[in-house]
Amino acid sequence: MALDPQAQAVLAAFAGMPPLDFAQLTAPAYRAMLAAGGAFAPGDAIAAEEDLMIPTASGPIAARLYRPVPQGGNENALLPLTVFFHGGGFVSCGLDTHANVCRCLAQRARTVVLSVDYRLAPEARFPAAALDACDAVRWAASNSGDLRVRPGALAVAGDSAGGNLAAVVAQQLRHSAVNIAHQMLFYPVVDCATEHPSYESMGDGYFLTADMMRWFKSQYFAQGADRADPLASPLAATDLTGVASATIISAECDPLRDEAEHYAARLAHAGVLTTHLRWPGQMHGFASFLGALDAADHALTLAARSLRLALHVQNT
Repeated sequence: MALDPQAQAVLAAFAGMPPLDFAQLTAPAYRAMLAAGGAFAPGDAIAAEEDLMIPTASGPIAARLYRPVPQGGNENALLPLTVFFHGGGFVSCGLDTHANVCRCLAQRARTVVLSVDYRLAPEARFPAAALDACDAVRWAASNSGDLRVRPGALAVAGDSAGGNLAAVVAQQLRHSAVNIAHQMLFYPVVDCATEHPSYESMGDGYFLTADMMRWFKSQYFAQGADRADPLASPLAATDLTGVASATIISAECDPLRDEAEHYAARLAHAGVLTTHLRWPGQMHGFASFLGALDAADHALTLAARSLRLALHVQNT
Protein backbone atom coordinates (compact mmCIF):
# COMPACT_ATOMS: atom_id res chain seq x y z
CA MET A 1 0.00 0.00 0.00
CA ALA A 2 1.21 3.52 -0.79
CA LEU A 3 1.25 5.92 2.14
CA ASP A 4 0.18 9.49 1.56
CA PRO A 5 3.32 11.68 1.11
CA GLN A 6 2.48 13.68 4.23
CA ALA A 7 2.11 10.45 6.22
CA GLN A 8 5.48 9.33 4.87
CA ALA A 9 7.00 12.57 6.18
CA VAL A 10 5.50 11.97 9.63
CA LEU A 11 6.92 8.45 9.70
CA ALA A 12 10.31 9.75 8.57
CA ALA A 13 10.32 12.11 11.56
CA PHE A 14 9.94 9.09 13.86
CA ALA A 15 12.53 7.02 12.02
CA GLY A 16 15.43 8.16 14.21
CA MET A 17 13.86 6.83 17.40
CA PRO A 18 15.39 3.63 18.82
CA PRO A 19 13.32 0.49 18.25
CA LEU A 20 11.14 -0.61 21.15
CA ASP A 21 12.07 -3.78 22.99
CA PHE A 22 8.63 -5.05 23.94
CA ALA A 23 10.10 -7.81 26.09
CA GLN A 24 11.54 -5.13 28.41
CA LEU A 25 9.23 -2.14 27.84
CA THR A 26 7.22 -0.91 30.81
CA ALA A 27 4.12 1.28 30.71
CA PRO A 28 5.80 4.17 32.62
CA ALA A 29 8.73 4.12 30.18
CA TYR A 30 6.38 4.13 27.21
CA ARG A 31 4.40 7.05 28.62
CA ALA A 32 7.60 9.01 29.25
CA MET A 33 8.67 8.40 25.67
CA LEU A 34 5.36 9.76 24.37
CA ALA A 35 5.56 12.79 26.64
CA ALA A 36 8.96 13.65 25.19
CA GLY A 37 7.64 13.56 21.62
CA GLY A 38 6.52 16.49 19.53
CA ALA A 39 3.06 18.02 19.62
CA PHE A 40 0.68 18.60 16.74
CA ALA A 41 -1.54 21.61 16.03
CA PRO A 42 -3.82 22.48 18.95
CA GLY A 43 -7.08 22.29 17.03
CA ASP A 44 -9.89 24.83 16.60
CA ALA A 45 -10.43 27.82 18.85
CA ILE A 46 -13.36 27.20 21.17
CA ALA A 47 -15.23 29.20 23.82
CA ALA A 48 -14.17 27.41 27.00
CA GLU A 49 -12.50 24.38 28.55
CA GLU A 50 -13.32 23.16 32.03
CA ASP A 51 -11.74 20.38 34.08
CA LEU A 52 -14.00 18.35 36.34
CA MET A 53 -14.28 15.04 38.16
CA ILE A 54 -16.74 12.26 37.36
CA PRO A 55 -17.86 9.92 40.15
CA THR A 56 -17.67 6.23 39.23
CA ALA A 57 -18.15 2.97 41.10
CA SER A 58 -14.36 2.76 41.54
CA GLY A 59 -13.82 6.37 42.54
CA PRO A 60 -13.63 9.76 40.82
CA ILE A 61 -11.91 10.12 37.45
CA ALA A 62 -10.84 13.31 35.70
CA ALA A 63 -12.56 14.75 32.65
CA ARG A 64 -12.51 17.90 30.56
CA LEU A 65 -15.44 19.76 29.03
CA TYR A 66 -15.06 21.62 25.71
CA ARG A 67 -17.63 24.24 24.68
CA PRO A 68 -17.79 25.60 21.12
CA VAL A 69 -18.01 29.28 20.28
CA PRO A 70 -21.72 30.25 20.22
CA GLN A 71 -23.26 31.02 16.87
CA GLY A 72 -26.21 33.18 15.98
CA GLY A 73 -25.85 35.38 19.04
CA ASN A 74 -27.50 32.82 21.34
CA GLU A 75 -24.96 32.11 24.05
CA ASN A 76 -27.51 30.34 26.26
CA ALA A 77 -28.64 27.72 23.75
CA LEU A 78 -28.25 24.18 25.07
CA LEU A 79 -26.13 22.03 22.78
CA PRO A 80 -25.94 18.24 22.66
CA LEU A 81 -23.15 16.32 24.37
CA THR A 82 -20.53 14.00 22.93
CA VAL A 83 -18.57 11.85 25.39
CA PHE A 84 -15.08 11.20 24.03
CA PHE A 85 -12.60 8.46 24.94
CA HIS A 86 -8.94 8.89 23.96
CA GLY A 87 -6.76 6.25 22.37
CA GLY A 88 -3.39 5.01 23.57
CA GLY A 89 -3.68 1.24 23.70
CA PHE A 90 -5.46 1.33 27.10
CA VAL A 91 -2.00 2.15 28.48
CA SER A 92 -1.14 5.76 27.62
CA CYS A 93 -2.35 9.21 26.56
CA GLY A 94 -4.97 11.31 28.30
CA LEU A 95 -6.87 14.57 28.26
CA ASP A 96 -3.99 16.67 26.90
CA THR A 97 -2.91 14.34 24.07
CA HIS A 98 -6.36 14.39 22.47
CA ALA A 99 -7.38 17.95 23.24
CA ASN A 100 -6.89 18.99 19.61
CA VAL A 101 -9.34 16.35 18.41
CA CYS A 102 -11.89 17.31 21.06
CA ARG A 103 -11.68 21.02 20.21
CA CYS A 104 -12.27 20.33 16.53
CA LEU A 105 -15.21 18.01 17.18
CA ALA A 106 -16.77 20.51 19.58
CA GLN A 107 -16.45 23.50 17.27
CA ARG A 108 -17.29 21.77 14.00
CA ALA A 109 -20.10 19.55 15.25
CA ARG A 110 -21.64 22.24 17.47
CA THR A 111 -21.57 19.88 20.43
CA VAL A 112 -20.16 20.11 23.92
CA VAL A 113 -17.47 17.43 24.25
CA LEU A 114 -16.72 15.64 27.51
CA SER A 115 -13.32 13.93 27.35
CA VAL A 116 -12.93 11.14 29.93
CA ASP A 117 -9.64 10.24 31.62
CA TYR A 118 -10.44 6.59 32.31
CA ARG A 119 -8.07 4.38 34.31
CA LEU A 120 -5.08 2.99 32.43
CA ALA A 121 -3.42 -0.41 32.36
CA PRO A 122 -1.48 -2.17 33.68
CA GLU A 123 -2.22 -0.37 36.96
CA ALA A 124 -5.92 -0.92 36.26
CA ARG A 125 -6.45 -3.88 33.97
CA PHE A 126 -9.53 -4.98 32.04
CA PRO A 127 -12.39 -4.35 32.61
CA ALA A 128 -11.48 -1.13 34.48
CA ALA A 129 -11.48 1.16 31.42
CA ALA A 130 -14.73 -0.30 30.08
CA LEU A 131 -16.48 0.08 33.43
CA ASP A 132 -15.21 3.66 33.79
CA ALA A 133 -16.51 4.46 30.32
CA CYS A 134 -19.98 3.12 31.04
CA ASP A 135 -20.12 4.90 34.40
CA ALA A 136 -19.01 8.18 32.82
CA VAL A 137 -21.73 8.07 30.16
CA ARG A 138 -24.40 7.16 32.70
CA TRP A 139 -23.29 10.09 34.84
CA ALA A 140 -23.23 12.49 31.90
CA ALA A 141 -26.72 11.45 30.82
CA SER A 142 -28.03 12.03 34.35
CA ASN A 143 -26.35 15.41 34.83
CA SER A 144 -27.28 17.38 31.74
CA GLY A 145 -28.38 20.29 33.93
CA ASP A 146 -25.02 20.61 35.68
CA LEU A 147 -23.20 20.20 32.37
CA ARG A 148 -25.50 22.74 30.70
CA VAL A 149 -26.22 20.52 27.72
CA ARG A 150 -29.42 19.50 25.97
CA PRO A 151 -31.08 16.59 27.80
CA GLY A 152 -31.39 13.40 25.79
CA ALA A 153 -29.00 14.46 23.03
CA LEU A 154 -25.88 12.37 23.57
CA ALA A 155 -23.26 10.67 21.40
CA VAL A 156 -20.10 8.72 22.14
CA ALA A 157 -16.83 8.95 20.26
CA GLY A 158 -13.27 7.70 20.48
CA ASP A 159 -10.16 6.71 18.60
CA SER A 160 -8.32 3.37 18.72
CA ALA A 161 -8.64 2.06 22.29
CA GLY A 162 -11.06 4.91 22.90
CA GLY A 163 -13.06 3.71 19.92
CA ASN A 164 -13.24 0.35 21.66
CA LEU A 165 -14.66 2.02 24.76
CA ALA A 166 -17.19 4.05 22.77
CA ALA A 167 -18.36 0.87 21.01
CA VAL A 168 -18.55 -1.00 24.32
CA VAL A 169 -20.66 1.78 25.85
CA ALA A 170 -23.01 1.82 22.85
CA GLN A 171 -23.55 -1.92 23.27
CA GLN A 172 -23.78 -2.08 27.04
CA LEU A 173 -26.18 0.84 27.46
CA ARG A 174 -28.45 0.19 24.47
CA HIS A 175 -31.30 -1.22 26.58
CA SER A 176 -30.88 1.23 29.46
CA ALA A 177 -32.38 4.62 30.22
CA VAL A 178 -29.40 6.24 28.46
CA ASN A 179 -30.27 7.09 24.88
CA ILE A 180 -27.13 7.20 22.73
CA ALA A 181 -27.80 8.84 19.39
CA HIS A 182 -24.55 7.95 17.62
CA GLN A 183 -21.13 6.34 17.97
CA MET A 184 -18.23 7.99 16.15
CA LEU A 185 -15.33 5.51 15.94
CA PHE A 186 -11.88 6.35 14.57
CA TYR A 187 -9.91 3.17 13.65
CA PRO A 188 -11.25 1.34 16.72
CA VAL A 189 -9.89 -1.72 18.49
CA VAL A 190 -12.93 -4.01 18.37
CA ASP A 191 -11.38 -7.49 18.58
CA CYS A 192 -8.87 -8.23 21.32
CA ALA A 193 -9.17 -11.98 20.87
CA THR A 194 -8.31 -12.45 17.19
CA GLU A 195 -5.71 -11.04 14.83
CA HIS A 196 -7.25 -10.22 11.47
CA PRO A 197 -5.34 -10.36 8.14
CA SER A 198 -4.30 -6.69 8.29
CA TYR A 199 -2.13 -7.57 11.30
CA GLU A 200 0.04 -9.42 8.78
CA SER A 201 -0.27 -7.13 5.76
CA MET A 202 -0.08 -3.83 7.70
CA GLY A 203 1.67 -4.97 10.85
CA ASP A 204 5.04 -3.30 10.34
CA GLY A 205 6.21 0.03 8.97
CA TYR A 206 2.99 2.02 9.37
CA PHE A 207 3.36 3.71 12.78
CA LEU A 208 1.24 1.27 14.83
CA THR A 209 2.70 -2.22 14.54
CA ALA A 210 1.28 -5.64 15.26
CA ASP A 211 3.90 -6.17 17.95
CA MET A 212 2.89 -2.91 19.63
CA MET A 213 -0.75 -4.00 19.65
CA ARG A 214 0.25 -7.32 21.22
CA TRP A 215 2.15 -5.44 23.92
CA PHE A 216 -0.82 -3.14 24.59
CA LYS A 217 -3.07 -6.17 25.05
CA SER A 218 -0.55 -7.83 27.36
CA GLN A 219 -0.74 -4.72 29.55
CA TYR A 220 -4.53 -4.43 29.46
CA PHE A 221 -5.40 -8.06 30.16
CA ALA A 222 -4.42 -10.10 33.17
CA GLN A 223 -3.32 -13.68 32.61
CA GLY A 224 -6.36 -15.79 31.76
CA ALA A 225 -8.72 -12.87 31.10
CA ASP A 226 -11.45 -13.51 28.54
CA ARG A 227 -10.39 -11.32 25.64
CA ALA A 228 -13.53 -12.31 23.70
CA ASP A 229 -15.81 -10.81 26.33
CA PRO A 230 -17.87 -8.08 24.59
CA LEU A 231 -16.61 -5.66 27.25
CA ALA A 232 -13.20 -6.19 25.63
CA SER A 233 -14.13 -7.11 22.06
CA PRO A 234 -17.29 -5.44 20.76
CA LEU A 235 -16.97 -7.49 17.57
CA ALA A 236 -17.53 -10.66 19.64
CA ALA A 237 -21.06 -9.63 20.64
CA THR A 238 -23.52 -12.07 19.12
CA ASP A 239 -26.40 -9.58 18.87
CA LEU A 240 -25.86 -6.04 17.60
CA THR A 241 -29.49 -5.07 17.05
CA GLY A 242 -30.52 -1.83 18.67
CA VAL A 243 -27.03 -0.39 18.92
CA ALA A 244 -26.70 3.33 18.18
CA SER A 245 -26.03 4.41 14.61
CA ALA A 246 -22.34 4.50 13.76
CA THR A 247 -19.71 6.26 11.72
CA ILE A 248 -16.51 4.25 11.46
CA ILE A 249 -13.33 5.64 9.92
CA SER A 250 -10.61 3.11 9.18
CA ALA A 251 -7.12 3.77 7.83
CA GLU A 252 -5.82 1.89 4.80
CA CYS A 253 -2.37 1.23 6.29
CA ASP A 254 -3.36 0.07 9.75
CA PRO A 255 -3.16 -3.36 11.41
CA LEU A 256 -6.59 -2.63 12.94
CA ARG A 257 -8.19 -1.92 9.57
CA ASP A 258 -9.84 -5.28 9.00
CA GLU A 259 -11.47 -5.63 12.41
CA ALA A 260 -12.88 -2.10 12.20
CA GLU A 261 -14.31 -2.79 8.77
CA HIS A 262 -15.70 -6.16 9.87
CA TYR A 263 -17.46 -4.38 12.72
CA ALA A 264 -18.96 -1.84 10.35
CA ALA A 265 -20.27 -4.66 8.17
CA ARG A 266 -21.72 -6.53 11.14
CA LEU A 267 -23.48 -3.42 12.43
CA ALA A 268 -25.00 -2.79 9.02
CA HIS A 269 -26.09 -6.44 8.75
CA ALA A 270 -27.83 -6.05 12.13
CA GLY A 271 -29.87 -3.16 10.76
CA VAL A 272 -27.82 -0.41 12.43
CA LEU A 273 -27.48 2.71 10.31
CA THR A 274 -23.74 2.63 9.63
CA THR A 275 -21.40 4.79 7.59
CA HIS A 276 -17.92 3.44 6.95
CA LEU A 277 -15.04 5.15 5.20
CA ARG A 278 -11.57 3.69 4.65
CA TRP A 279 -9.15 6.64 4.50
CA PRO A 280 -6.73 5.97 1.62
CA GLY A 281 -2.99 6.22 2.18
CA GLN A 282 -3.26 6.85 5.91
CA MET A 283 -1.99 5.12 9.01
CA HIS A 284 -3.39 4.49 12.44
CA GLY A 285 -3.87 7.61 14.55
CA PHE A 286 -3.86 10.00 11.61
CA ALA A 287 -6.77 12.15 12.83
CA SER A 288 -4.64 13.41 15.72
CA PHE A 289 -1.85 14.67 13.44
CA LEU A 290 -3.33 18.11 12.90
CA GLY A 291 -0.96 20.48 11.18
CA ALA A 292 1.05 17.61 9.72
CA LEU A 293 -1.64 15.75 7.76
CA ASP A 294 -4.34 17.40 5.68
CA ALA A 295 -6.25 14.14 6.10
CA ALA A 296 -6.56 14.80 9.84
CA ASP A 297 -8.41 18.04 9.22
CA HIS A 298 -10.63 16.43 6.57
CA ALA A 299 -11.45 13.41 8.75
CA LEU A 300 -12.42 15.56 11.72
CA THR A 301 -14.67 17.68 9.52
CA LEU A 302 -16.38 14.55 8.23
CA ALA A 303 -16.73 13.14 11.75
CA ALA A 304 -18.19 16.40 12.98
CA ARG A 305 -20.73 16.39 10.17
CA SER A 306 -21.82 12.88 11.15
CA LEU A 307 -22.22 13.91 14.78
CA ARG A 308 -24.10 17.04 13.84
CA LEU A 309 -26.57 15.14 11.67
CA ALA A 310 -27.11 12.41 14.25
CA LEU A 311 -27.62 14.88 17.07
CA HIS A 312 -29.83 17.17 14.97
CA VAL A 313 -27.74 20.20 15.80
CA GLN A 314 -29.23 23.44 14.65
CA ASN A 315 -27.23 26.52 13.74
CA THR A 316 -27.12 27.83 17.31
